[in-house]
Amino acid sequence: MEENGMGRELSEYNGIWKENEDIYRMAAKKLGLSEGTFWILYTLREANREMTQSEVCHAMYEPKQTVNSALKKLERDGIIELLEMKDKRSKRLHLTEKGEGLARETVDKVIVAEQHALADMKEEEVDAFFELFRTFSKRLRENVKAELQKGDMQE
Repeated sequence: MEENGMGRELSEYNGIWKENEDIYRMAAKKLGLSEGTFWILYTLREANREMTQSEVCHAMYEPKQTVNSALKKLERDGIIELLEMKDKRSKRLHLTEKGEGLARETVDKVIVAEQHALADMKEEEVDAFFELFRTFSKRLRENVKAELQKGDMQE
């Protein structure tokens, strides 16, 4: 594989990754949700508990400002409530009754589809898939960090 070219493997990986992103983007659009709203609801449903804004940012790998903007809209729309905690600086995100209903009619359907997709695979395939994907992500993170540090040293 060429170092500066795409190569067949990288091109295939990028195609699969972009197709996967498109599946979720299409689902959010079809469900009438912005991507930010979709992923916040999804994150809360997947966690199956109230979370702080910081926990949601961490789980979504999104900056605080991005999540905060979406949360403010969800709060204005009556989908979530921000409840104070003992530490006054943090607030729990609580789905209102309206939010619970919205999640049931939207992201829960996607989660069920994901569960079915995994159930359609053999257990060994699922285990291999996650093991290989974790390995790739770890190596990618290390290599991106190394490549970016090379650039810093050249300047």
